[in-house]
This record gives sequence, C-alpha cells and structure tokens, in this order.
Amino acid sequence: MYYNRLKDLREDRNKKYTQKQIADLLQTTQQTYSLWEIGEREIPFHHVITLAKFYDVSIDYIAGLTNNKRGGK
Repeated sequence: MYYNRLKDLREDRNKKYTQKQIADLLQTTQQTYSLWEIGEREIPFHHVITLAKFYDVSIDYIAGLTNNKRGGK
C-alpha cells in the first residue's frame, strides 16, 4: 500500500526526515501525517504530488504501482 512507501521514503533518504518535518512541508500536523503514514486516513492527492516532487520519485512509485522510483513498469 502507498502508506508503506510514505514511511520508506521518509526514512530511506540520505538525510532521514521526521514526521514533523514532512508534516511542516505539507502544512499539516504531525498527527495527521502519522495517520496517513499508517494508513488510517487517505492522503490528499495534492500532497502526493508535493511528496513526489520533494522525494524526486513518480506518483506511481508512491502509489505502489511500480517499483521503479522514476515511473514505468
């Protein structure tokens, strides 16, 4: 599921980010971001776009539709 990718991306960067840092990027609270990351709430699509740009990965990768970070199959 996409929420697994959210956590993996946040933790796998050369610089590991906290939930609070990513929540600030998305202009939301850490608590809300945490619910997205564990799959308790769906993340709004406009935030998925922001995260794809921030992490330099495709939306398809975040969605779990591909394992290729740049998109494609």
